[in-house]
Amino acid sequence: MSSLLLSRLSRLCLRKPHALGVKKYLCGARFLSETSICRIIRADHCQYSSRDESVGKLVIRNVNASEEEDDEVLEKMVPMELMTGAGTIGASHGWVATLKESVVCLQDDLNPRASDADPKRISLPRLETLPHCQTQLVTNVAMSSSSPEDDDCIVAVKFVGPQLSLCRPAEKNKKWVNIRIEDPGFFNSRVMYSKRDGMFSMLDCVGTHIGYWDLEKHRSRNLGSLSYYYEEFVQSKLQKLSNCYRSEHLVEAPTGETFIVKWYSDVRWGSECNFGIPCWQRFMVFKIQYDVICTAISTNDIGDLCIFLSTKGEPFSVKASSYGLNPNCVYYVGDFDFGKVNIRDNVWVGGRGFSPVPYFIPPQSS
Repeated sequence: MSSLLLSRLSRLCLRKPHALGVKKYLCGARFLSETSICRIIRADHCQYSSRDESVGKLVIRNVNASEEEDDEVLEKMVPMELMTGAGTIGASHGWVATLKESVVCLQDDLNPRASDADPKRISLPRLETLPHCQTQLVTNVAMSSSSPEDDDCIVAVKFVGPQLSLCRPAEKNKKWVNIRIEDPGFFNSRVMYSKRDGMFSMLDCVGTHIGYWDLEKHRSRNLGSLSYYYEEFVQSKLQKLSNCYRSEHLVEAPTGETFIVKWYSDVRWGSECNFGIPCWQRFMVFKIQYDVICTAISTNDIGDLCIFLSTKGEPFSVKASSYGLNPNCVYYVGDFDFGKVNIRDNVWVGGRGFSPVPYFIPPQSS
């Protein structure tokens, strides 16, 4: 029975990708029914719902809004419990995930286009913890398609430590397929779905290997040595970066290219608090070149692309010209700051403040 389940679940990962030319064309075009990309700001509490939930009006901000424009207060009601730091464990394609009593639930509450009168909440089976693993601390959540209601959608939950759990939400008798990752270099890695490879992928903590997982096997690809443009930096700046907190993020672009983004954060001390908060310091972007020996080459030009990063959400990329955005930029939202950075000159435009739900909602189609 288990082998049959694995066979059924892994069909998505084993199928051939679409022809590259068609894929580029579709991903580069914006459909008129799509929403703008927005950042979740907060929810203004106002009442209790018929489900006895404390709810508030969702407040968002379009990423291409001018500085003079105010945040947009929607009539859409969302549960206030989602607006806390521990309220969600991740987000993918506009769906947020919660974890309560070992049950992961996928919700569309924070999607501005979704209905607040009839929100979709898809509970997955109770988690199973592998020996010598844990299923309470999560690095992030990823999905293989835009909706967990799709027949071929697979949800991946990466826990801190060796366990990676996969599930097909639309399956009638859905079950978790739990994978133990043997290489400790992936224990704190973030998972993303690679359309290019038809598998879930992760970058190791050193940044020299990418691991690929489907529901029956895994493989890794050696990236070789990373090429940095060190000549652009004086030694003092290199030393400062070495003292920063760093996180690595894999991102696939609509052009089919794959990038590694190194996100450097430094601790800032405020005059009114006795603890430091991490704030953005620099992005370094590398383009992966697939060849006999795969390499990651430093770049400060990603063309007509924008990359979106958040501390808890799955990264994504769009063509800037399709959404009226500034090209060659990384948009980000951290736990305590947010902004836009042009990677050519590393100029930051943004603000600071606590973000309990640090998510971007990607374009949504009706």
